[in-house]
Amino acid sequence: MTAKCVMVLGTTSGAGKSWLTTALCRYYARQGLKVAPFKAQNMSNNARVVAAAAGASGAAGAGGEIGSAQYFQSLAARAVPEVRMNPLLLKPERDTHSQVVLMGQVDAELTAMPWRGRSLKVWPQIAAALDELRAENDVVVIEGAGSPAEINLHDSDIVNMRVALHSQAACLLVTDIDRGGAFAHLYGTWALLPEDERALIKGFVLNKFRGDASLLAPAPQMLESLTAIPTVATLPMWWQHGLPEEDGVFDDRSTTQGAVTQTVAVIAYPRISNLDEFQPLKNIPGIRLQWVRSPGELAGLMPTDWIILPGSKNTSGDLAWLRQQGLDRAIADHAGQGGAVLGICGGLQMLGEALIDPHGIDGNAPGLGLLPLVTVFEADKTVQHTQAIFDASIAGPWAGLAGVQVAGYEIHHGQTAQHPAMAKAGDVARVIMPNGLGWQNAAGNVLGLYLHGLFEDPAALQALFGARLAGPVPTLESVFDGLADYIEQHFEPGVLASLIA
Repeated sequence: MTAKCVMVLGTTSGAGKSWLTTALCRYYARQGLKVAPFKAQNMSNNARVVAAAAGASGAAGAGGEIGSAQYFQSLAARAVPEVRMNPLLLKPERDTHSQVVLMGQVDAELTAMPWRGRSLKVWPQIAAALDELRAENDVVVIEGAGSPAEINLHDSDIVNMRVALHSQAACLLVTDIDRGGAFAHLYGTWALLPEDERALIKGFVLNKFRGDASLLAPAPQMLESLTAIPTVATLPMWWQHGLPEEDGVFDDRSTTQGAVTQTVAVIAYPRISNLDEFQPLKNIPGIRLQWVRSPGELAGLMPTDWIILPGSKNTSGDLAWLRQQGLDRAIADHAGQGGAVLGICGGLQMLGEALIDPHGIDGNAPGLGLLPLVTVFEADKTVQHTQAIFDASIAGPWAGLAGVQVAGYEIHHGQTAQHPAMAKAGDVARVIMPNGLGWQNAAGNVLGLYLHGLFEDPAALQALFGARLAGPVPTLESVFDGLADYIEQHFEPGVLASLIA
């Protein structure tokens, strides 16, 4: 078979490409079609572990990495997530530097290569991954990146119109009308494309609309007269569709359902990673989940039940940022007063005494000193699915996890162990998960884990929040079906079927 390809392009980043691609994956899968998602290149520090490509080597774990958005899109498509769905992943470590992951594995040569020179080198593998998916599926739903009309990047494009032309995809161009200037964005994007690329655009989509859609007239008709492209959907603003944000903390609003019974503050440092794993907390009644960037914001939430230090793609850099903001003192004060602090992956590393970097992976730095641990960064990255059981000795606000088996994933260079000198002096962290996966202080209020996905595990959610769960927490399946229902309701009749005709 050779799959029909549908591609979602955007006039800007954040226009709604990722969630619309996810919705299309579920919509076409519900038609009984074999569907796969694809994004040639993703720039995000939100990644998931999938099976490594055949013959892959160099990773300490047994898996590969793809962007979280393609992971969720694959589940929406009822497909098994794999590295071909996102062959190139860029994980920003600084404003001018990213770690390059090709076909699921870190590639040191590409990481060191200038950005423009990288495109020609990786395109054959990107094209091959797409061709293989097309040969195995009925439909491939492709997500673009940024805008296809970034004309300074057109010659080195490997993620937008080069992909569209290679697959002859039927393209939708989506814009965020809530930002303003939507019709200018749509027209300007179309006008800057070469004629052969314009011919692939089959419809415009207005996303995040608030108000009376009849007030849009005559703009859609005028736009069609200029471009010969119809506006095929006007999607109302939908704040709580249930998918996590892909690239950053865009939704800073509290989404508490009912009276607040627990406040969770997540520190949103610049290189935050895997923030999507906190989405389930937004769905639990009574929990106020808030992203925090300053001591003032943290003080405004007091009393705060938990402070979470999430993953980081640049642990030493984000530690320096914490200190610049004064958040290191605020976190230490909270812990000193018995407040709960949870560190996940990079957050665990920050909780220790020191970061040691003999290979130039992340950087040396003193830690926050809340756990008597030391982390050494290794050249190879651990990338793997993991199951583990919490030790019966786990105490404090996490005591409900005692003896609970949870499943998650690991993505980290660092390996963490007891601080030798402190251990000799009797200051020892409690081991609450085997193989260095989890540690707790003697008082029980500070917990560090390498395991991502704790709040996505039903057993862990029940153990931690059972008393607060008024009903079943929305499942991913219900979220995907809700997205498919949404676009089926708001697209013009026949459009979705015509895209794959």
